[in-house]
Amino acid sequence: MSAPASPPLAGIVVVELGHSVAAPCAGLVLGDLGADVIKIEKPGGDDARKWGPPFLDGASATFQAINRNKRSVVCELRDPAQRARLVDFIVEHADVVLQNLRPGQADELGLGAQALLALKPALVYCNIGAFGAKGPLSGRPGYDPLMQAFSGIMSVVGEEGRPPVRVAPSIVDQGAALWGVIGILSALYRRRDTGKGGVVDVSLFETAAAWMVMHAAQYLGSGELPMRHGSGANGIVPYKAYRTKDGDLVVAAGNDGLFKKLCGVLGFSWFEEVRFKTNPDRVKNAAALYAMIEKEMLKRGNAEWSGALDAAGVPCAPVQNVKQMLEHPQMETLGLLQQVPGSSQPLIGLPISFDGHRPLPRSASPALGVHTAEVLGK
Repeated sequence: MSAPASPPLAGIVVVELGHSVAAPCAGLVLGDLGADVIKIEKPGGDDARKWGPPFLDGASATFQAINRNKRSVVCELRDPAQRARLVDFIVEHADVVLQNLRPGQADELGLGAQALLALKPALVYCNIGAFGAKGPLSGRPGYDPLMQAFSGIMSVVGEEGRPPVRVAPSIVDQGAALWGVIGILSALYRRRDTGKGGVVDVSLFETAAAWMVMHAAQYLGSGELPMRHGSGANGIVPYKAYRTKDGDLVVAAGNDGLFKKLCGVLGFSWFEEVRFKTNPDRVKNAAALYAMIEKEMLKRGNAEWSGALDAAGVPCAPVQNVKQMLEHPQMETLGLLQQVPGSSQPLIGLPISFDGHRPLPRSASPALGVHTAEVLGK
C-alpha cells in the first residue's frame, strides 16, 4: 500500500475561540485532518485544563484527549489591543473561525460572524451555540447534561421506574462538534467555487433533538411516549443485554430469522408460538420472552455463549469495560490507539482512514499560551 498523502486539510488555518468540549472537539477533528488549529485561551486557560483528576502531562486527561494538534495562544479578549492583534491575524491568515463562547459574547467583542465577514468575506465562521441561533431560548447557555434532559434523551435512557440517567459520553457536545465540522467542510467546498465564505450555525439542542429522530417518529406515528428499555431497544425484541454466569452479553436477534437461530442455540422452539411469531408479537410479549431468555443465559459464561451464538450467526458482544476495549486485538489491529508526539500516553485517534491510512497525530495538546508570541507577536 502506498504511503499516506498529505492530510486533506493541510494549509487550512482554523482559529478556535473554544472552551470545554464542543468547539475543542470540532477543532480536534479539523486538526487531525491536517488543519493548523490556533486555540485561543483566556489568561487562566480553558476550564477543561482543570477538569480532573486524573491529570496527564500537566493538564486534565479530558483536556489532553480533545486538544492535540493545536497551537495555544493566550489572548485577553476584553483588551482592545490584544483583540485587535487577533482580528488582524484572522483577516490575514484564517480560513475558519470556530466559536462556542456564551451566547452573544462574540458579537459583543466584535468577533462575531457579521463583523469578521465584513473584513474578510472569504472567511468560514462556525457558531456552536446552546439552544440555537434564534428562538425564545437562544440567549441561554447550555451544557451536555442540560441538553440530554431538555431534548428528551434522558426520558428514554435507563430503566422504567428509576431516576433519569445521562448517557456518560458527551454525545451532545461531541455530536455538535461533528455537525460543526460537516458544516465547515461544506462551506469550504462551496468557497472553492464561489470565493465566498459564510456562516455555519449548529447547536447543542439541535444536535440533541436530532439524536431523538427515531423516538420522535415513533411518538408521532403512535401518540405513545417512548419508554425506557435499559439495554434494549424500543420496537425490537429480543435485543438487549443478558446477565450470564460470568458477565453480561448483548444479543441482537433483531429479525425473525435471527430469533429462530437464537432459539436453536438456547434449545427451544419459541419461534413456533403464536405470541412470538413476528417482531410485533414479540414486542407485545417482551416481558414473558425476556424472562425465559434471561433464565437460560445464566447457565453459561460469556465465552461459551459467544462461541455458540457466533457459530449460529447470531450477533452478540460482551459488555466490556474501558480496559478490555483498549486491550482488545481489534483495537491493536486497527491502530486506533495512537502514540502522540510529546504525550506520555497514547490516545484514541480519529475514527476514519484515507486509502487505508489513519491520520497520525502531529503533536500533543499544547501548554497554555506557548504559541502566543509566534501567532500574535509580542
